[in-house]
Amino acid sequence: MRKILIPTDFSDNAMNAVKYALELFKYDISKFYIMHAYQDEIYNDESLLHREKLDSVTKTVHNNSVEKLENILKQVKKISPNPRHEYHIISSNSILVDETDRIVDKENIDIIVMGTKGETNDRHVSFGSHTLQVLKYVQCPVLAIPENYKYVQPQNILFPTNYIIPNKRRELKLICEMAYSFKAMIDMVYISTSNKLSMRQEDNKMFIKNELCKNQINFTFIKQKDVKNTILNYLKSKKVDMLVMVNTRQSFLEDILFESTVSKISLHIEIPFLVLQNIKRI
Repeated sequence: MRKILIPTDFSDNAMNAVKYALELFKYDISKFYIMHAYQDEIYNDESLLHREKLDSVTKTVHNNSVEKLENILKQVKKISPNPRHEYHIISSNSILVDETDRIVDKENIDIIVMGTKGETNDRHVSFGSHTLQVLKYVQCPVLAIPENYKYVQPQNILFPTNYIIPNKRRELKLICEMAYSFKAMIDMVYISTSNKLSMRQEDNKMFIKNELCKNQINFTFIKQKDVKNTILNYLKSKKVDMLVMVNTRQSFLEDILFESTVSKISLHIEIPFLVLQNIKRI
């Protein structure tokens, strides 16, 4: 059974991520956890919050959270009355990244699906602060859905890699099954100034090939030094429905996503972005 966690702040972006997840996993027997962490809302305006009012404010915020989650659940069942799907709602007096991490561990979550931006929706950044925190700190694959992105059945998946870091079998299995459901092509793109691979890189490449064996895989070499712009140009020149990258040291994603400060993102992505965490989990 696939286990999917969808954090929400009740924004349109968050609901769009819910709808995308319902479509993407429509063929899978899946358990969805729709979660809202509301602690920040309690302390939003501390100048108006007094110690004696804390319990009252907390109760009000909690009740509001549960009510909105139940409304989402009604929408989900109306949008996708899928007998393969099971739904759970979680309302928590916690901060998003901590609650996400807790649920991932407790429920052994396979993938987190969330919007690239939340309620604040700053048009000058690609990812909101909450999404970035989850991408950076939670040890689980994260699929970030851009604002207003309309679901397209994934047919072409771009997976840039340097073959230096070995991928985890569980995460490759996730990609394999997602791609196989839609008969998607996976483009494994190696970007370097040299096409010569070390023995370690060759072994890692073979491991990927074996784990994704049910799918069509196109292994491509692009002779370039600038990884970030090469990926952007590839996305512009090819029809790509999903970008997959790995968040780990010495990976392309670390170079791009965290090249300066986490809050300043230069990679503007307009398609679903699956971030693998390369963390060994049971």
